[in-house]
Amino acid sequence: MVKIEEEKCIGCGKCVQDCVGHALKLEDGKAAVKRECILCGHCAAICPMDAVKITEYESDEMIPYEKERFQLDPEVYANAVKFRRSVRNYKEQPVEIEKIRKILDVAAHTATAKNERKMKFVIVQDRLDEFKEMVFEGIGEELELHKGEKSPVTALLYSFYKGRTRDPKEEFLFRNAPAVLYIMGERLDDAGLAAQNIEMMAQALGLGVLYNGYLKAATMCSEKVRNFLDKEGRPVAVCMLIGYPAVTYRRTAPRKEAEYEIL
Repeated sequence: MVKIEEEKCIGCGKCVQDCVGHALKLEDGKAAVKRECILCGHCAAICPMDAVKITEYESDEMIPYEKERFQLDPEVYANAVKFRRSVRNYKEQPVEIEKIRKILDVAAHTATAKNERKMKFVIVQDRLDEFKEMVFEGIGEELELHKGEKSPVTALLYSFYKGRTRDPKEEFLFRNAPAVLYIMGERLDDAGLAAQNIEMMAQALGLGVLYNGYLKAATMCSEKVRNFLDKEGRPVAVCMLIGYPAVTYRRTAPRKEAEYEIL
């Protein structure tokens, strides 16, 4: 719930004016809660006296605004976006837990529809070999179920299954990435926003990612795999390989100009 510390509140009304759910009011010169809200935290962020707390959240850390810490240089940010690459070749080096925590921290701060925050983030690294076996076992079961059928889907699954014994750098689904990151949830827009934040943070930490739609599809072949990732049954929204790039890019890649209209 939202809690107003009355001894700090000066009754400026900024939190009331900025409350998207109209859940706050001014009462006897102080801010007060009039009903439940979506706990977006805008009230806590805007209060000049730090008088608003969100007791629902385990972490109440709120970083004070300082321009030099928060102001992104537009050119630097644009160049970072342009320089990002889909990484398909990784070093044989695990991702440190400290960097995983930093990635998950920015993921947790991603905007979600109605502030529902119904996503779960799963990073498979320590048990990756076990996980790979489960995925390929699921593909094999799916192929057996559709034995004799000829379709683009079965042909693709067969190519994945056949490639499991190749050199890790040549294997198509997992390549040689040391970790796989899944975003579980119903809303693809929420997951997409989180994935973008994850990728940019990973790049800032010297890591690289690959959005892996093929592995996402292969994951869906096996109930065992899905239960391994999330016993609550949330669907796979995004699948990403993650690790240290084994390649070095020297410049941004060319792109067509965006198609747009300014109306």
